[in-house]
Amino acid sequence: MTDLLERCRSQQAWLLDTVESLVRLESPSTDKAALDRCGDALVQRLRDLGARVDVDPQTMAGNHVRAEFGDGRGQVLLLGHFDTVWPVGQLARMPCRREAGRLYGPGAFDMKAGIGIALLAARVLRDSGRPLRHRLAMLFTSDEETGSHTSRPLIEAEAGRSEAVLVLEPSLPGGAVKTQRKGCGVFELRVRGVSAHAGIDPGKGASAIHEIAHQIVALERLQDSGDGTSVNVGVVSGGTRSNVVAEEAQASIDVRVTTMTASARVEEMVRGLRPRLTGTVLDVSGGLNRPPMERTAGVARLYELARDVARGLDRDLGEGGTGGGSDGNFTAALGVPTLDGLGAVGDGAHAQHEHVEVDELPWRAALVAGLVARLSEVD
Repeated sequence: MTDLLERCRSQQAWLLDTVESLVRLESPSTDKAALDRCGDALVQRLRDLGARVDVDPQTMAGNHVRAEFGDGRGQVLLLGHFDTVWPVGQLARMPCRREAGRLYGPGAFDMKAGIGIALLAARVLRDSGRPLRHRLAMLFTSDEETGSHTSRPLIEAEAGRSEAVLVLEPSLPGGAVKTQRKGCGVFELRVRGVSAHAGIDPGKGASAIHEIAHQIVALERLQDSGDGTSVNVGVVSGGTRSNVVAEEAQASIDVRVTTMTASARVEEMVRGLRPRLTGTVLDVSGGLNRPPMERTAGVARLYELARDVARGLDRDLGEGGTGGGSDGNFTAALGVPTLDGLGAVGDGAHAQHEHVEVDELPWRAALVAGLVARLSEVD
């Protein structure tokens, strides 16, 4: 494995150029033209590496990019996204720059450096001449930050053809990978009441705001710190004037769960909410759109293989979980061994100080390359 690390270190300049180029191609999830500019540049870089590249055209999102190396009978999938939470123009406020051993810029950590790591892993495997039993596939999507609504079928189809999925999302602090992720989703609760004059005829009304307050208290009871379930009513609105009994109110509810059992429990309870005040009506929509990534036996075996590869690179590779979701949630829920957080070491996802640790990039690429190689040795 040390030869892969030396190759990655020798090509650090190429990796940094790749990451910086992608960061400077701003690609917010909601801007198709910007996404496709970034996607087109990614396609060209993949073809320069000798990949067979397919573009999956979209009308409601940026085009998704799939690449393939080799001709093995099985497949290992490297998975990531090139959309970011930052609008076009954010570079003026968060310039792409290197400073004190860090590379800053919008989307650098989440997760364009992860894409660069994947590309360098493929490059060094190609140059090393190592025979691979598997094809190496890469899928980079354009709508992960907004729920992966157009890419989910493609992700699940590729996962179904794969013996393992390696997700290039950012690492945990210190470089640990992710073997667990919470499932997540958003419910929308709407309450219809009956308007009335708050001073003259309050008894003729039914306040949607008062009803939604009852429901917020009921939702708080869904919290279960024992199994990691979290419920957050993050946005509440309603009413028109202080002297009018509110006819309508709305609440947005963020839900996170650690297991499919907890997912089913929360779904049933939220959809089972009933009005407390006479004259009010509840309507619940939305739901959990990412299943939890559980630490299954397959995930654990893949982690142990990655940890063994890391030892060959003179590192210890930790593991952990996170409350945020990724596209790895979809692949793990299918029962495909999935390891997440193989991307950059850094900090500041979705924050002004977003950055990656420059000197950690080559070894992360060597880790991915080494894990792909080892998977080709293991049945």
